Amino acid sequence: MAGLVNVRVNPICPSYYLRRSPLPTVIFSPSIFSRFPEISLRLSSSIMRGVRPLTLVAASLEPAETISGTQFDNSHPSKEVLEIWHSADAVCFDVDSTVCLDEGIDELADFCGAGKAVAEWTIKAMTGSVPFEEALAARLSLFNPSLSQVQDCLKKRPPRISPGIADLIKKLKAKNTDVYLVSGGFRQMINPVAMQLGIPSENIFANQLLFGNSGEFLGFDTTEPTSRSGGKATAVQQIRKAHDYKKLVMIGDGATDLEARKPGGADLFICYAGVQMREAVAAKADWLVFSFQELLTSLP
Repeated sequence: MAGLVNVRVNPICPSYYLRRSPLPTVIFSPSIFSRFPEISLRLSSSIMRGVRPLTLVAASLEPAETISGTQFDNSHPSKEVLEIWHSADAVCFDVDSTVCLDEGIDELADFCGAGKAVAEWTIKAMTGSVPFEEALAARLSLFNPSLSQVQDCLKKRPPRISPGIADLIKKLKAKNTDVYLVSGGFRQMINPVAMQLGIPSENIFANQLLFGNSGEFLGFDTTEPTSRSGGKATAVQQIRKAHDYKKLVMIGDGATDLEARKPGGADLFICYAGVQMREAVAAKADWLVFSFQELLTSLP
């Protein structure tokens, strides 16, 4: 049985490495069984041969407001909301359709030839109509991405950063506000985004694809809190407790982001609708925005 390889793609450093870690639990794979040898391997240079440094593309697209923000009372923040936003000592961002213009798993699936079917499941996951772990397993089962396909996708379709996010994160860091990425996407595709934005790897909470010795897809790590429903809320609670933050804000576009606003989690949920307008989520947000410039200019 092939051992598990925990791969982290580094888009800038010329030497790629394998991070050693305990064997994770695997939820889905048609090609593996319930037991695996606990093997930790250094990724051979032959597997990574041909991978070139990634260049992220700052998108020039203007967000399309399919539903006017004037239809929602929360498009204009209250005094209490602004006070929390101004005093936050930590801000957690969703990645797909928030920090980035695309849904990472949809992009990868489309690259592998299963875009339409996977996108339908993504809608279900983001609206909260099915448990997240069920939607994640179902989507991956439709195309079983190999390591080489992930690498090729990152090389040929680099992540597109949302307009204004880099300046907003720069401003938050200047205010000594800690920034985190909390995503149901995959670390392999989020790491280059975090590096571009100057966010340390330890501030990333996301899922991990698992591959065998030959780069074949084996499943995903279910020990990651974001691999299941309510996982973002759990991750945010862990972040807050570990650092004893007094005020924490969650920014995202989906139902799983909204879940993070609960006792011990986020004090404030800001719905970013600059890429996707999910009306049910927007209606329950503390603040609805269509551009990161709104958040930037509101900071003192």
